[in-house]
Amino acid sequence: MDRISLILVIVGALNWLLVGLFQFDLVAWAFGGQAAWIARVIYALVGVAGLWSISLLFRRREPAAQH
Repeated sequence: MDRISLILVIVGALNWLLVGLFQFDLVAWAFGGQAAWIARVIYALVGVAGLWSISLLFRRREPAAQH
């Protein structure tokens, strides 16, 4: 779940980078506009992934295994 969340957060961050630099919303463009149901699902999944990623800040780190 952590990796999926990280991938979705990266997708969201890249989308916001494109919006900030070029006023281009890649998700909306790829899926038929911001109001299209699939784009809204993707926006929601990115938001949920962001909420999940907050938990990463508060988890204890396991020491790296020594080989």
